[in-house]
Amino acid sequence: MTQVTLARAAMNTRFELVAHGDRPAALRAAAEEALDEVARLEDQLSLFRPTSEIARVNALAARAPVRVSPAVFALLTHARQLWQATGGAFDITLAPLLRCWGMLGGNQGRVPTEAELAAARAVCGMELVDLEARARTVRFTRPGVMLDLGAFGKGYAVDKAVELLREAGVTSALLHGGTSTVQALGHPPEAEAWKVAIPAPEGPEHPPLATVALRDESLSCSAVTGKCFTAGGRVFGHVLDPRTGQPAELAHLAAVILPGAAETDALSTALLVLGANGLPQLNAFRPAARALVVTADGSRHATGILPGPPPAKSVA
Repeated sequence: MTQVTLARAAMNTRFELVAHGDRPAALRAAAEEALDEVARLEDQLSLFRPTSEIARVNALAARAPVRVSPAVFALLTHARQLWQATGGAFDITLAPLLRCWGMLGGNQGRVPTEAELAAARAVCGMELVDLEARARTVRFTRPGVMLDLGAFGKGYAVDKAVELLREAGVTSALLHGGTSTVQALGHPPEAEAWKVAIPAPEGPEHPPLATVALRDESLSCSAVTGKCFTAGGRVFGHVLDPRTGQPAELAHLAAVILPGAAETDALSTALLVLGANGLPQLNAFRPAARALVVTADGSRHATGILPGPPPAKSVA
C-alpha cells in the first residue's frame, strides 16, 4: 500500500495531508486536488482578499443586499445556526472587535479605550446580518458590520478537502490545518483508528491531556495560550468573547470531536469562551459530541474523553 504525504501553506497556517491507497498516481492526484480546494476556498472566503466573496459582502452589504454563491450562503446560514446554539459565544461578526483590540490580520494587540470598545460592540452580532434565502443575499442592517470566517473557514476547508478525497475513492487519510483542526478519514492501514493527541495548554514539554481515537471524525483544539500580548502587567489572549468584547478568561483550552471539522472548529472556540458551563449547552446541541475543557484554575471537565492526570504542581 502506498502512502502520500503533502503539505501546503494556506489560510495563514500550514495544511498537511497523509493518505494511503493502492494506486499511487491516483492517490497523489486526489491529495493534490484536496489541497488545491483549500487554496480555492481561501480565495473565496478570506476577508483579506479583495476579490473574495466575503470581502465583497463586507464592502457592499451595508448599502444593499449582496447575492452570494449557494455554498457561501449555506456556510453563513450554518454560522448563524452555531451562533444561536452557543448563545452568541461563536460569532463570525467579531472582526470589528478584533480590529479594536489590534488583533485583526496578525497584529500584536492593544488595549482599546472604552469608547472604541463600545463602538466596536455596536456593530457586532449576527442579529445585524440579514440572510434572505430565496434571493440568496446578505445584508447588514448597520454600517460597520464585518464578517470574518477565521474561526470557521479553516474547518470548512478541511471538510471540503476530505469530501473530495472520499469522492476520489480514498478511504484512509488524515488532514490537519495548523495542527489545531484535524480530520480522520477511515483508519490507517495498521490500526483501527487514527490516534491523535490533545496537547496540554501548559506547553509541549508537558504530557498531552489525552490521546483520542478518530475514525471518520474531526478534532479541533482552541487555546488562549497560542497568541497573547501583555499590557500594564496583564496578559490578554487573542480569543474574544463576542458577547462582552473582552478576552475569554474562563478556560485555557477546549477540544471538541464531531464528524465535521467546520463545527469542531467553531464549537471549540465557543467552549473556550463559555468554559465548563458550555459543556451541557454543547451536548444539548450535539449529543454525540466528545469534548474537553481545561478551565482557568487548571481543572479538567470532559464528556466522552478521558483526560490524563493534571500536571504535578511544584512545592516551594
